[in-house]
Amino acid sequence: MGTPAKKIAFHTLGCKLNFSETSTLARDSLKFGYENVNSKDFADIYVFNTCSVTENANKETRKLVRRSKRLNPNAFIALIGCYAQLKPKELIELEDVNLVLGATDKFDLLKHLDEINILGNKKLLLNENIKNAKIFNPSYSNNDRTRAFLKVQDGCDYYCTFCTIPLARGKSRSSSIKKTIKLVRDISKTSTKEIVLTGVNIGDFGVGNDETFYDLIKQIDLIKDIDRVRISSIEPNLLSDDIIEFCFHSKKFMPHFHIPLQSGSNKILKSMRRRYTVDDFSNLINKIKTLNADACIGVDVIVGYPSESEEDFLKTYEFLKNQDVSYLHVFTYSERENTKAIEIKPSISVDERSKRSKLLHELSDQKRANFYNNSLGKIKPVLVEKSKNGMLFGYTDNYIKTRVRGHVSLGNTIQNVHILDIKPDYVESEIVATS
Repeated sequence: MGTPAKKIAFHTLGCKLNFSETSTLARDSLKFGYENVNSKDFADIYVFNTCSVTENANKETRKLVRRSKRLNPNAFIALIGCYAQLKPKELIELEDVNLVLGATDKFDLLKHLDEINILGNKKLLLNENIKNAKIFNPSYSNNDRTRAFLKVQDGCDYYCTFCTIPLARGKSRSSSIKKTIKLVRDISKTSTKEIVLTGVNIGDFGVGNDETFYDLIKQIDLIKDIDRVRISSIEPNLLSDDIIEFCFHSKKFMPHFHIPLQSGSNKILKSMRRRYTVDDFSNLINKIKTLNADACIGVDVIVGYPSESEEDFLKTYEFLKNQDVSYLHVFTYSERENTKAIEIKPSISVDERSKRSKLLHELSDQKRANFYNNSLGKIKPVLVEKSKNGMLFGYTDNYIKTRVRGHVSLGNTIQNVHILDIKPDYVESEIVATS
């Protein structure tokens, strides 16, 4: 009998970009003879793709390392991702961590695992200067047969005062449209119905050459066998009228935009080094909603940024209250080393940050409820994703979570549903019979 395959477990923290990269590494591990298992189960090797957006993300990484050692005291633990790039020495010095790979080395993870097996090393740290991160490594997820996250861009040339992403991922870079379309075609040959385009700053696709994100989405729209495409978070200054109008006319691109605002105070936006004003943002919302009143618009906002006065926060609150947006992603400001924001005074107390966060979370609940209520009685196409206790769950084209009764065989199909009732987290619907 041959030697049993080593069990390797992958776990992603943070964004969908990380998720797409982890998924690609997990697929590649099969070619190296590994057996993929869940990170909550016994494994010989645990790989954590880390996030470092907040201190809580850092704590979660350390917590997962301890959990893995309880599952298997002899486990080999590898850390990759943003935390691994920003704090490599801190992580390699953790007693239970064996391998730490920075931004330029993580895609050679499996090769390094083989090298360690041969050399018998117990610890290895590889962390090149982030300025050397110039190669774009494409990736996509296929763990969920209904939806794939396709990485089309990496890195960022913006240096917002609160953000460590340029330090963790380097300069903005992307592949060519031709190579990206090849990946879309590969995904289209699977059972996947929907692709989500993701990146650090996806509107910056094509920077350094004569291609643009607008050029890319026009080419993706021509690909058959993919029913739906969503655009993940895109910077307000890069969401052009051309992109908005194209998505409105396309049958493939969903009426769903996620746009980071961060603050409703021009003073704070300027301090953050954001590249737009409150009026610019409002004009974007009006443009989208004028074309399609049912479009879903999600908004990122940060509370407790240094020097954010009560007046600044109230401007943010009132601005968002009066905008026709669908939900908020609320982030509580977290001090990050090597950022300009950490030098800005006065800092906002933790209690005040928590208070402001709670108020915006409540506003988000109100926004989502209003958005869902506006869908009542309408017929919408839903991509059925999950089944539970005889009920099916999925999302409408405009990203409303929907529950509908139906047979499990309807999974991974698009069904027209009639929206009948509104619940706090989803809507109740019934499938519309086709004639």
